[in-house]
Amino acid sequence: MSVLVGKKAPLFHADAVTNGGEFVENFSLEQFLGKKHVIFFFYPLDFTFVCPTEILAFQDKIDEFEKRNVAVIGCSIDSKFSHWAWLNTELKEGGIKGVKFPIVSDLTKAIAENYGVLAGEYDYNENGEMIFRGAPVAYRGLFLIDKEGIVRHQLVNDLPLGRSVDEAIRIVDALQYFEANGEVCPANWKKGEEAMKPTHDGVASYLGKK
Repeated sequence: MSVLVGKKAPLFHADAVTNGGEFVENFSLEQFLGKKHVIFFFYPLDFTFVCPTEILAFQDKIDEFEKRNVAVIGCSIDSKFSHWAWLNTELKEGGIKGVKFPIVSDLTKAIAENYGVLAGEYDYNENGEMIFRGAPVAYRGLFLIDKEGIVRHQLVNDLPLGRSVDEAIRIVDALQYFEANGEVCPANWKKGEEAMKPTHDGVASYLGKK
């Protein structure tokens, strides 16, 4: 599995569905360069159990991301048609109707592979036949990408483990605070709290406030 923090986020052009049902061809992260921070997250499959709870949780907090000038983008290995069907299925029937942010189709699994979150790999068996070892879906990867296209935060959960949307917002706040003020954010820092100057004196000053 790759560690992408500090590196350029792998770019791609792929089909996506946005605004709850609009097909988009050649969707790319390039459109956000110089304009927005991006939360780009992977989930295993449409029409499953943990996945809709995460996607709906992101939608519930979408205003919080938007007021921070952050684009939220989901991605799985399902087709754009599966995404469209799920986006147009009522919540009581297991759907995610009402979700407006883009969901990318990684049908070839190339995006998940490039981000290091594919939960398996292609191999050959003893008969020389190509097989897939592991699960042919993405782990629950989440990447915070800055306006320069650099990955600044990376989180990867195993398939059964849902993520915290509030933690994603906290990490956005920490990065944006650092970018604006040049001060670093200590453990459990939240917006509005004291940060630290990146010096020994700054550490001592912070610890003295505890």
